[in-house]
Amino acid sequence: MTHPSPPSAPRRPHTFTVHGITVTDDYAWLKDPNWQKVLREPALLDADIRTYLEAENAFAEQLLGHTNALQKTLVAEMRGRVKEDDSSVPSPDGAFSYFSKYREGGQHPLVGRMPRDGGDEKLILDGDELAKHSEYFQLRGSRHSPDHKLHAWSADDKGSEYFTVRVRDWASGKDLDDRIEETDGGIVWASDSKSFYYVKLDDNHRPLKVYRHRLGAAQSDDVLVYEEKDSGWFTHIHESASGRFCVVAGGDHETSEQWLIDLADNDAKPRLVAAREDGVQYSAADRGDQVYILTNADKAIDFKLVTAPLSAPERANWRDLIAHREGVYVLDFELYAKHLVRLERKDALPSIIIRDLRSNDEHAIAFDEAAYSLDTLGGYEYETTNLRFSYSSMTTPSEVFDYDMEKRTRVLRKRQEIPSGYNPADYVTTRILATAKDGAQVPVSILYRKTTAIDGSAPLLLYGYGSYGHAMPASFSSNRLSLVDRGFVYAIAHIRGGADKGWGWYLDGKREKKTNTFDDFAAAGRALIGKKYTSAKKIVGHGGSAGGMLMGAVANRSGDLFAGIVAEVPFVDVLNTMMDDTLPLTPPEWPEWGNPITDEAAFKTILSYSPYDNVEAKSYPAILAMGGLTDPRVTYWEPAKWVARLRATMTGGGPVVLRTNMGAGHGGASGRFNRLDEVAIVYAFALWAVGLAKA
Repeated sequence: MTHPSPPSAPRRPHTFTVHGITVTDDYAWLKDPNWQKVLREPALLDADIRTYLEAENAFAEQLLGHTNALQKTLVAEMRGRVKEDDSSVPSPDGAFSYFSKYREGGQHPLVGRMPRDGGDEKLILDGDELAKHSEYFQLRGSRHSPDHKLHAWSADDKGSEYFTVRVRDWASGKDLDDRIEETDGGIVWASDSKSFYYVKLDDNHRPLKVYRHRLGAAQSDDVLVYEEKDSGWFTHIHESASGRFCVVAGGDHETSEQWLIDLADNDAKPRLVAAREDGVQYSAADRGDQVYILTNADKAIDFKLVTAPLSAPERANWRDLIAHREGVYVLDFELYAKHLVRLERKDALPSIIIRDLRSNDEHAIAFDEAAYSLDTLGGYEYETTNLRFSYSSMTTPSEVFDYDMEKRTRVLRKRQEIPSGYNPADYVTTRILATAKDGAQVPVSILYRKTTAIDGSAPLLLYGYGSYGHAMPASFSSNRLSLVDRGFVYAIAHIRGGADKGWGWYLDGKREKKTNTFDDFAAAGRALIGKKYTSAKKIVGHGGSAGGMLMGAVANRSGDLFAGIVAEVPFVDVLNTMMDDTLPLTPPEWPEWGNPITDEAAFKTILSYSPYDNVEAKSYPAILAMGGLTDPRVTYWEPAKWVARLRATMTGGGPVVLRTNMGAGHGGASGRFNRLDEVAIVYAFALWAVGLAKA
C-alpha cells in the first residue's frame, strides 16, 4: 500500500557528553525553550515548532482520513452506550445528600444537592455553562463548606493543570470575589467555613507550598503554612476521615511524610506524624486518640497497618495492627468510627476486608468472577456503619453497593446502564498466566465475544502500563465493545512495574530492573499467540504516558509481534527528560528511573532502553503517537522527537503518525463526548492496522 509522504523534521544536532558518553540529539529543537510560558499560554509556541506540529496533524488526517466514516460510526456506538443523563449515587452529609450528574447531551458534570430525607434538587455548578467560552475545560476540586453555605470549586481551562479556585454561595448561586490562581485543584475547608487550604504550583509546575486563604482576602495575603524544600517531592492535601485535620501529604516514589493541621484552629501549625526516612512510605488517618498508619516500614514490602498515639505518632511508637503478609498487598484503607476497611490484592485480584474495631472480628466481602475490579468509594461521613464500594469485571458493568458493616448486608444502589443494550452472556472474560524470560508468571486478563473463534485468527489489542506501582484493573469499559464486537480479543497484561501482584511486583520492574516490564509485555503477547487467542502481526499494542514508554520500548525490542502500536502521550524521551531538572516531574521521578545526572549506572541503564535513543535501522509496525501541547507531565516534544527519529531511521514498515492535540494536555480532550473522538481515532487505527477498517 502506498502512503502520502510525511513531513520531514530537519536535523539540528545537539551533542552533549555525560559520564564520558557522548549523545547526539538531532531533534532537540522541537522543545520550545519557553515551554513554561507555553503551558500557561499556548499561543506563545515557537512558530517553527507550531508549523511542524500542524504539518504532522495534516499528515495524520491525510493518512487516516479514509477512516473518518468509521470514526464517526465508532463515536456513535460508544456514545450510544453512555447514559447521557447519568448521575452519581447521592452521598449524604448532615442534612443534605450531594451528587454530580450530566444532562442529556452535556459534556461536563453538574454538581448539586438535595435534602437528605428527600426533596427538590439544587444545582451549584453547571459544568456545561462554565465551559462555554473555553476550548478546554476540566472541573476538579468541588467541596462544600462544613456549614453547607458555600462551595469551593476549581477548574483548568487550558489542559496545563493549573487550576483556579473559586467559591460559590449556595443561597445566591454566585461566586464570591475570591480567586486563587495556579493551584493543584485540591481544597480543604477549615471547620469554621471562613477559610480553606490549598497547594500552589511553582514556576516549574511543582506543588510545594500549602497556603491558608481567608475568604475576602487577596491571594497575596494568604498565609504560607507549609513549604516543601525538596524539589523532588510533591505535596498534596486532603481532609482526614474524621474531619479533624487537613493532611499535608508529601513524597516521591519511594519515601513519604505527612503532617496534620487542626482544622478547628485557624492559627494551627502543621504537626509531623513521622519524620521521613529513605524508602519508608506511610499514610495516616486519625480515630479518637490514635493514628492508624499504612506503611512499608520494617521491610513490609506489601505494606502493613500500625497504630500510634495521636499525641506521639512518631515511628518509635508504631505498633502492628495488621502484620505484613508477603504476597498480600494492602493497597489502601478507610477508617470509620467503629470500623476499619482495607483494600487488598493477591495474585492480581482485589478484596475488601472489614474489621470491627470494638471486637477485632474481621470478614471479607466475597466475589465470584475470574477477573474483576473492586474499589471503595469513601464518603463524607465518619460516624456511619455504611461502606460504599464499586465492583465490575470485563463483562460486568460497574455496580455501586452500600454495605452495612454491622449487618453484613449489601444493597445495589446503581448499575451502569448501557442504553443501546448489552448482554453479558454474549461475552467471555478469563485469565491466563504468561511465563516471562526469567520464569515470572504474568497475569493477563482477557475479554472476547463468545462467537469469536479462538483459533489464532482473531486480531487482539494488548494494553499495558507497568510503572509507579499502578495496577491495571480488570474493569468494565463499554468503549471496548466496539473493538470486541468487530472480532477483536481485548487483553490487559498485568506486568511488572505495576503492583498487580504486590509491591514486590512493582520493585521488580523499576530502575535497573525496568526491562522486565518490556519483556513481560512481549511474553504476554507470545502467550496469547500460544493459546491461539491471536497470531503474530495481528496484535495492536496500546499504552499511555509511562505505558507509552512501554510501547516505544516494545516497538524497538519486539516489534515483530505487532501489526500496530498506539502510544498516547508517550514518555519516550526518557534520558533527555531525566537529565532536565527544570521539568515539572523530573526530580520526583528520579527514584522511579534513577538520576542520570549524578549516577553513571542510571545513565547507562536509561540510555540502554530509552525508546527515543534506541530507534534502529529496521522495520517497525504501524505507529500512532498522540500528544498534547499543554501537557505538563509528558511534554509534547517527546512524541514529536520520537516520530521524527523513527521516520529518519527505520528501513521499512510503518507508517508512523503523530497527532498533537493543540488545545489539550495529558488527559486529552475535555468533555466526556469529545474524549470519545480520540478513542475513536485509536480504535480506527487499530482496526486499520489489522485490515478491518470498515465502517
